Amino acid sequence: MSQINTEVKPFKATAFHNGKFIDVSEQDLKGKWSVVFFYPADFTFVCPTELEDLADNYEAFQKLGVEIYGVSTDTHFTHKAWHDTSPAIGKIQYPLIGDPTGTITRNFDVYIEEAGLADRGTFVIDPDGKIQIIEVNAGGIGRDAQELLRKVKAAQYVASHPGEVCPAKWKEGEATLAPSLDLVGKI
Repeated sequence: MSQINTEVKPFKATAFHNGKFIDVSEQDLKGKWSVVFFYPADFTFVCPTELEDLADNYEAFQKLGVEIYGVSTDTHFTHKAWHDTSPAIGKIQYPLIGDPTGTITRNFDVYIEEAGLADRGTFVIDPDGKIQIIEVNAGGIGRDAQELLRKVKAAQYVASHPGEVCPAKWKEGEATLAPSLDLVGKI
C-alpha cells in the first residue's frame, strides 16, 4: 500500500541539533513542510556526501519554510561524535535523529531488517503531516539536494494552486498544467 497522502505514524526520538540533544516527534512535522531523509549509517561513504549536500542547500530549504530531519539507526550520541569529527557533517544545522530501535525507519517502511539499517529514503511531508513525495534509492546511489528542492517547490506549488499540476522537469516560474478534457491527447 502506498504511503502517499498518509499521515506520519507516531514516534518519539532524540536528535542531535546545533550542539544539543533535543526530543523530536511526529508532532514536530506538523504546521510546516518537512523533509525526512533516511540514510544507512554514520561514518560511512555516500551518506556524508548526501548530508553535506543538504547542509550546503539548507538555507534554500529554510527560505521555503522547510525543515530537514536526517535519520539513521545510529544513536544521537553517534550523530554528535560524527558531527564533531567530520568537516562535512560539521556543516549540518538540521536535526540528526537517532533511531537505534528502528521504530521510525520501520514506520516509513525503509528498514533493512537483516542489516539493522535504513534504506536511502526521502519523504516530503506537508504541513498537515501527510506524505507527499517518496523516493527510495539503493545503497550505492546518492541523492541530489537540488533535485529534492525542485520537487519540494513543485509539491508546495500544487498544494497552493488547486487544479494545477507540475509537468516533468518543472521549475519554479515555469508553466503548469490544468488537467481538463481539453488536454486529453494533446500533450
